[in-house]
Amino acid sequence: MKKGQMIEGTIVRVDFPNKGILRTSEGQEAVVKHTLPGQRVLGRIQKTRKGRYEARLIEVLEQSPLELDEPSCPHFGLCGGCAYQNLSYEQQIALKAGQVRDLLRPVLADGGQDFDALFEGIRPSPRQLGYRNKMEFSFGDTEKDGELTLGMHKRGSFYDIVHVCDCQIMDEDFRRILACVQALFAKKNISYYHKLRHEGYLRHLLVRKAAKTEEILVDLVTSSQTKGVEETVLLEEMTKALLALALKGKIVGILHTKNDSLADVISDDGTAILYGQAYFYEELLGLQFKITPFSFFQTNSLGAEVLYKTAREFIGDQVSRLNGKGSMVFDLYSGTGTIAQMLSPAAGHIIGVELVEEAVKAAKENAARNGLANCTFLAGDVLKVLDEIQEEPDFIILDPPRDGVHPKALQKIAAHSQAKGMLYISCKPTSLARDLSVLQAAGYVVNRVCCVDMFPGTCHTECVVLIQRKHI
Repeated sequence: MKKGQMIEGTIVRVDFPNKGILRTSEGQEAVVKHTLPGQRVLGRIQKTRKGRYEARLIEVLEQSPLELDEPSCPHFGLCGGCAYQNLSYEQQIALKAGQVRDLLRPVLADGGQDFDALFEGIRPSPRQLGYRNKMEFSFGDTEKDGELTLGMHKRGSFYDIVHVCDCQIMDEDFRRILACVQALFAKKNISYYHKLRHEGYLRHLLVRKAAKTEEILVDLVTSSQTKGVEETVLLEEMTKALLALALKGKIVGILHTKNDSLADVISDDGTAILYGQAYFYEELLGLQFKITPFSFFQTNSLGAEVLYKTAREFIGDQVSRLNGKGSMVFDLYSGTGTIAQMLSPAAGHIIGVELVEEAVKAAKENAARNGLANCTFLAGDVLKVLDEIQEEPDFIILDPPRDGVHPKALQKIAAHSQAKGMLYISCKPTSLARDLSVLQAAGYVVNRVCCVDMFPGTCHTECVVLIQRKHI
């Protein structure tokens, strides 16, 4: 096969994340994203490398027997946010569980273990629709020089924006806020930030809402380029319009963040409070957490409860058996300390390590608010902080970023001879598979594996793995 060649075939499987494997009638294979098992598709070869081929989906010639007659979201296929809205929820989680099985089965087999005997399947999200507690919308247009649009990136496009007014993974309050802000700025003909020219004012709209308290935080992100913009008047009008909305939840804070970064990401070059406060509260499993605009928090609050219940179930008996109330637990990549606080009743003391100082500050405040005296949080890189901690852990919790644990840090973690076990929580199964290979080589075995679906409609899933050192 050559670059630019049109190919036709059947999708025989979908590998994580969202990589359909097309097989032609001649037995040749190519990766085609945004496809489902059983579809017959037409694609065009885009990349060829060492006998491997990637093709761009041109047309679905024949639907998969797994597909719904109509996707559950009207924006599906145009918006790049979801991959599986054309599958029933049962089919979605079955596909994800199968992908994890295909990734981890050979890894455990290399360590002499039977994955199927240890795998406990996938636990569903309590909500399949309207579950997201955070949305980051972008300003732009749907086509070059078109009208102002506020929404999500179009699938496969760095520039075009889709107004996702009927998005199914966010609730009605998000939709009303989205429509309100777009209408206001479109009417006033306010410029958006052009990524190529690095010119313009409007950049992003960040909205967060707690599932339990229903408190809402809204943050308008702009550049500092105010030419032609009466900023003070504009922000006052936006605040007034938002507070006039009939919402199920309650807006507790409206913010304005300046961001002059050249990258298309939300960064904080200074935040002003236009109304209320710069934080809100969420509740998980009886504990309360203070959340700021940019602090990390699981995007599915009710799903997070399932995840943390699973983690607590996996770790509780083992920590108690190892050393009970005298046990020392390291929570590495601890974020705002949610996992440490959920598991604190089962441990003697938990030390959390997190690179982001804002998250560490929030973790300390949350622990104090929840009356937890056995949690200590340290700011710094895991690789360096491990050398500074005098204590030795009985148990280690790993909840790293998507790319997994840095190889050098993983080797240092595995070298803690006193640690009898680990709990690895992963949002990227491919990174998990790589890191498990290293831990197995260092003398650990897998005890339990379970998936938790935190992201319905998408190709992503969380994995929880209980690991134990051999011969304890």
